[in-house]
Amino acid sequence: MIRHARRKLLATGAAGATLLITGFTVMSAGSAAAAPATDEDGALPYIVETFDYPNAAKILKEQGIALRKGDGHILLANCLDPNGQDIQVSTSISYPGQPVPGRYCFKVTGTGKTGYLTLEIPKVYNIMTGDVAVQASLTADKKTESVNVGKNAIHGFGAAATPPGTPPVLVELRVTG
Repeated sequence: MIRHARRKLLATGAAGATLLITGFTVMSAGSAAAAPATDEDGALPYIVETFDYPNAAKILKEQGIALRKGDGHILLANCLDPNGQDIQVSTSISYPGQPVPGRYCFKVTGTGKTGYLTLEIPKVYNIMTGDVAVQASLTADKKTESVNVGKNAIHGFGAAATPPGTPPVLVELRVTG
């Protein structure tokens, strides 16, 4: 086999050898140009997922709520869209950017069995669910309390459920089933 390759190379002569060497040079130069960028140590950079909510600053400015981090399975939705009402949060505040004043709606994506979102919605007075059960964490008077809201249920907070005090701030939603 090697003898046969040697005969072919000798038969093509110097022109064939030059073409062969030029081809290897072009191929290696092309692959060197396409090499990924590295840091100072020569190692490839890392991609780190921070789970930050996309466009959070814009949402805070327009709708008055802070969406912090999540796994992408609980997304802010338009309350006027009947498909975007898996979770509804009612609050005593309203901002010009809210489609329905005093209400924030969330769509659950994926299998609908898992999901979490850390956020801040002030002055919450109830949470309604559709076909998902959620655990809601609320903070009031420097205490955080977790409350389970079953499927197709409504749970009241603050003045709607307890003696008067500081209106609670919703700080986390977690889909439980």
